[in-house]
Amino acid sequence: MRRAIGFAYGLACYAVFFAAFVYLIGFLTNALVPKGIDGGASAAVGVAAPIDLALIALFGVQHSVMARPSFKQRLARVLPESLERSTFVLAASLALIVLYALWRPLPQVVWSVASPLGRESFWAVLLGGFGIVLASSFMIDHFDLFGLRQTWLELVGRPYRHPPFQVTYLYRFVRHPLYLGLLLGIWSTPRMTLGHLLFAVGMTGYLWIGVRYEERDLERFLGEDYRSYRRQVPMFVPRLAKPYATVKGRPGITT
Repeated sequence: MRRAIGFAYGLACYAVFFAAFVYLIGFLTNALVPKGIDGGASAAVGVAAPIDLALIALFGVQHSVMARPSFKQRLARVLPESLERSTFVLAASLALIVLYALWRPLPQVVWSVASPLGRESFWAVLLGGFGIVLASSFMIDHFDLFGLRQTWLELVGRPYRHPPFQVTYLYRFVRHPLYLGLLLGIWSTPRMTLGHLLFAVGMTGYLWIGVRYEERDLERFLGEDYRSYRRQVPMFVPRLAKPYATVKGRPGITT
């Protein structure tokens, strides 16, 4: 019964994540969701900006702190190891949901594209970016990344082992294609408002800081394999002419 409850918990956490992820697309495009990034009652910049920055910081702190090995060790004292990843995913998703609910719009227009072709191009890049996010997660291990594999193995009584250390597909050209996809999705809009710009700058800053901690943990965990991979492959800007050539090294996503 305990294992079944754990697996049900993992499924529930994954469902919350997936809903928050899909909502993010609607939030950024102001389409098909109750409240987009430019929706709701606007407030003065001096009121809205500190609230929005605090919401971004809440997500960033949660995401970074819970991803650190020291926090995982403390969490393992009160939760089964198989539930650690699902709990992280749930907390990150809830932080995003809080951001959606409490976000204060700043509707002042920074740039706007009038051309239909230009607008469609921006939307194509946005959707392509989020497509890269999903594709990248499957190129490593989507269900491990979001905690379902751990709870499934616990349910069937099999030991958990980290996915094999390897570089495949997009990871041969860029170390963090998942984050690259997020950046494309966050920044690509034909109508950039001040609030959207604040969100994009804040999230980009968080990713830039967070990836430093992530790579430090990866070097500690993977050793010379990851250091070699890091020397050969750029962080965010793909190097198409010279991909990573060996099967060693894997850009494991731990945050």
